[in-house]
Formats: sequence, C-alpha cells, structure tokens
Amino acid sequence: MTMDPSTTPLVVARLQRYGEAELREIFGDDSDPFGVASTGLTWLPKEVHFGIRRHGRLLAHTGLLKAPISVGDHTTDVVGFGGVAVAPEWRGRGLARLVVTAALEHARTMGPRHGLLFCRPPLVALYERLGWRTLPEQVRVEQPRGPVIMPLRTMWTPLRADAPWPTGPVRLRSLPF
Repeated sequence: MTMDPSTTPLVVARLQRYGEAELREIFGDDSDPFGVASTGLTWLPKEVHFGIRRHGRLLAHTGLLKAPISVGDHTTDVVGFGGVAVAPEWRGRGLARLVVTAALEHARTMGPRHGLLFCRPPLVALYERLGWRTLPEQVRVEQPRGPVIMPLRTMWTPLRADAPWPTGPVRLRSLPF
C-alpha cells in the first residue's frame, strides 16, 4: 500500500540553515515578505530555526535567539522569536501554530524565563490564540544610529510556569529579532 503524499502529516524539524534561499522558498520574490520594511529597522538574524517542508519545499519557519533585555532595574535575557513565516497558499492550515509550538518547546530549554516577539497589529490575534500576551509598555530597541521606540507590537510569553512579566520600562539591549 502506498501512502498518498497529500495526506502525509506535516512535521516540524530543526533546520540546519536558513537564509535568503529558504526565505524565497516560502515567499517567492516578495521584496517585503514580513511587511516591516517601512519601519526602517535593522534586524538580527536568528540562530536556531524550525521549519516545515512538503515535497522538499519549505512552507513555514520560526527562528530563535537569546537576547539581553532590561525591564526596570532588572537585566536578563529573553528568547527572541522572529521570522515567523507561512507560504501564502498554506495560511489558515495551522502551520504557524506548529512551527511556533516547536520553537516554544526548544526555547524552554534555552534558559530565559520569557519569550519575546515583535509583530504587525493584524497578527496580534494569531499570537494571542497561541498564548502570547501584548506588552502595554513601549519598548526601546537598539539600532545602528542609537535606541528607538519599537513601532511594532511587542508580545511576550512565559517559558516557565512561575514567570510573570516584570514591571518597569522595557529596553531590548540588542537589535530586534
């Protein structure tokens, strides 16, 4: 009996590499696939990558890295989530949930107590459904010309059960992810 490839379950795997070629697999030649070019921000590349492939093509991705942050007088690290992408024709099928959930599982092994991401307002509801919470405070992030206020929504999630978000002004002490 042969298995129908269209019914094969989608599996998330850790990717050995993720760069421009892999981004093009997901989005084609879109010059602004994340819709954030107008912010003018410089972004950090992620260090750990998770993806979903079907028939050799990358359909979805989430990337992670550890980044320093200060909240009030407290300085610590967060696990930054970024580059969350799903091929346009595959949206609405739960692929974002699959890659973000796999990345969350890995993030819990990285040490920090919180995950952090930046997103456009239309995506807030998606991340809320995945358990993320919106930070009401403005967040300062580093840029080559000096710190700026992040123009996108900042969301966080606890990586441990006993990890409420601390109070105070928030500053990402690196480029955003």
